[in-house]
Amino acid sequence: MPRTIWSGAISFGLVTVPINVVSATEDHSIRFHQYHLQDGGRIRTRKVCELEDREVGQGEIGKGYEVTKTQVIPISDEELRELPLPTAKSIEIEAFVPLESVDPIRIGEGYYLQPAGQVAAKPYKLLRQALARSAKVAVAKYAWSGRERLGLLRVRDDVIVLHAMRWPDEIRDPAELLPPPVEISQEEIDGAMALMDTMSREDLEGEEFRDTYTDALAQVIEAKQGDKPLPEAPQAEEPGKVLDLMAALTESVSRAKAARGETGDAAVHDLPKKKTTAKKTAAKKSPTGKTASKTTQKTTAAKKTTKKTAARRPRSA
Repeated sequence: MPRTIWSGAISFGLVTVPINVVSATEDHSIRFHQYHLQDGGRIRTRKVCELEDREVGQGEIGKGYEVTKTQVIPISDEELRELPLPTAKSIEIEAFVPLESVDPIRIGEGYYLQPAGQVAAKPYKLLRQALARSAKVAVAKYAWSGRERLGLLRVRDDVIVLHAMRWPDEIRDPAELLPPPVEISQEEIDGAMALMDTMSREDLEGEEFRDTYTDALAQVIEAKQGDKPLPEAPQAEEPGKVLDLMAALTESVSRAKAARGETGDAAVHDLPKKKTTAKKTAAKKSPTGKTASKTTQKTTAAKKTTKKTAARRPRSA
């Protein structure tokens, strides 16, 4: 049973639901300690008072806000618990919105909200069923761990889940990361859509979504523990330069189909070529530039050679 992180209540209107907050996720990462390489001694972080130059215990340590280098305002845990905030002891629901209106980049870690005793059973069930039937999520404000946060409440199975949300000013503007302007043809968009269709699925279950990094690290630790040779790393394929975007999309569709055990040609088809009045216009629309021009020249030369060869052949009786 996971430990309780925080206890309080959910409030919406005049309805109050006493709850306990427990973590909805588990961390299965392999952890390391720091050791002295020469003798294997454990390296630890010691908390030392700068003024007295001595190590202090946890009971002597408290929080403080530094006004200047010589002035620190101490803040106790009790004072933090008694902050003059309505969200200090409750999760205050501010609104109900469609889930699709919430940018996923603002959604953080998740917690299960457990009804705190029999008195919470009925209002908890009421809120859970109302959320499920409305197909909406609740946006709330709450405060713990030294800060006030926005939260998103939704239903998972029969449990209400609270997701921490980032404030709008915590999301960086990505405008400066945009690539330079380029032109994308409809043919390339259709190819990308065909690849997406081939890779689409209904769930996230399967070997593709297993934590292979932790598995590989466990193999290394097991090998070293038993004085065995370390497992060999697989040869990674060198990423090639994209010279022909359509060829890359077509090959990607073929590989995706093969990986899923499907057969048949790739579902990327050429669109009808548009008529152009000038060679210069056609060159501008070509996604491959000079390479496309050279390819056209080679194709024309090949056709002329074929015609000459056919003219020289004797006709059959």
